[in-house]
Amino acid sequence: MRAQPVASHYIDGAYVEDASGALIECVYPATGEIVARLHSATPALIERAVASAKRAQVEWERTLPADRGRILRRAADIMRDRNHDLSVLETLDTGKPYQETIVADALSGAEAFEFYGGIASTINGECIPLGDSFVYTKRIALGVCLGIGAWNYPTQIAAYKGAAALACGNAVVFKPSEVTPLCALKVAEILTEAGLPKGLYNVVQGYGEVGSTLVAHPDIEKVSLTGSVQTGARVMAAAGADIKHVTMELGGKSPLIVFDDADLDAAVSGAILANFYSAGQICSNGTRVFVHRNIRAEFETRLVERVRAIRLGDPLDPETQMGPLISQAHMERVLSYMQLGREEGARLLCGGGRAKGDGLARGAYVLPTVFTGVTDDMRIAREEIFGPVLSILEFSTEDEVIARANDTDLGLAASVFTRDLQRAHRVIDRIHAGTCWINTHNIMPVEMPFGGVKKSGVGRENSRAALDHYSQIKSVYVEMGGVQAPY
Repeated sequence: MRAQPVASHYIDGAYVEDASGALIECVYPATGEIVARLHSATPALIERAVASAKRAQVEWERTLPADRGRILRRAADIMRDRNHDLSVLETLDTGKPYQETIVADALSGAEAFEFYGGIASTINGECIPLGDSFVYTKRIALGVCLGIGAWNYPTQIAAYKGAAALACGNAVVFKPSEVTPLCALKVAEILTEAGLPKGLYNVVQGYGEVGSTLVAHPDIEKVSLTGSVQTGARVMAAAGADIKHVTMELGGKSPLIVFDDADLDAAVSGAILANFYSAGQICSNGTRVFVHRNIRAEFETRLVERVRAIRLGDPLDPETQMGPLISQAHMERVLSYMQLGREEGARLLCGGGRAKGDGLARGAYVLPTVFTGVTDDMRIAREEIFGPVLSILEFSTEDEVIARANDTDLGLAASVFTRDLQRAHRVIDRIHAGTCWINTHNIMPVEMPFGGVKKSGVGRENSRAALDHYSQIKSVYVEMGGVQAPY
């Protein structure tokens, strides 16, 4: 099984290799096989990528927005045409089931290129009349934008950050996670095929030091990171030294609240999507499931029945519903939280360990896990596990559950399940979270702003809101009369 790219990096419109860089091994987490070997970017390659982006950006900003949009829309069409191949690559890169990647990864990237391609020509300013004079504003590009990707959605993140930045007239240097280095290269290749001028979308591989070098580079004007809270704090501090623009999409420990009048089957479906899709490796997951005491027992019965039926297996098998975790190291971390839940006194309803049988032992597979009797002070209820571990917490009143849901320094997402829409809006209005749902969870169309509050992030991705973070306003006052000085 091989997924070896043409070369490790994509710079100035072409694949580039420098074997003197540190080795990066791409491991297929379902079997432990090495599917590709790449090399980390050397200082010379980093300079080459940034210089290429800086040079190309000057002309790109002068390109008519409608022309920029046409290129992005062509890239969207190419991604859709190659969805199968891109989905297989995503599966090899991450271990996510093909059943997921065929509908959620390359297609969502295509939607981003289509969306921003469609609105590129609407990125404009305003005219402000002031009597005989007036002010006009225009949105201008930032320059060279650095995107740092996470390993859970490598194609999607590469497209999301690239589409908004390019639509605004910026150039991009993108550093994928060293754990999932393959997919962003295909995004860059497709953009070139769609007609994007050389140098505007570059991919450089590397470990943390490559990211640190790029963040500190004087020609990088903006940093957009998807990652952990700890990484975000370091990157934001480093970017702040040079007053760079930043967007931080970080972690979460989000509440999913089920009231006693909810459609129970819909709530169970929401909880499953919010905890077991992508083997639980989604930052916006609703891992703290607050269930009203009147329906907790019935909710648990229906939930466990469906969770036990989740089909684990070969990610390339279209019938597989849940694949492995991203790596053996991450599996050990998730297993440690499962053990911690037991030690803290939570009651295990299902799962709780490694998945075995049918060849699963070779990979980083764990069982989808449900704990009940979880209390707010338990670590499994306070710390982001980033795996298929669902915690059920019982509540009695609306005010109580709102206070408990907000008792965290994170605030990425939240959802409420209830048939009472007045209560739904009332509760959501009081929850401290940036991205919220009513009677569903984790539905994120590109038209919807995505991001968090508190330590879950800064800024927003997707939608028109992202344009504010990839452009800046220039104001021009036009004096139509004379100018007189008082002295």
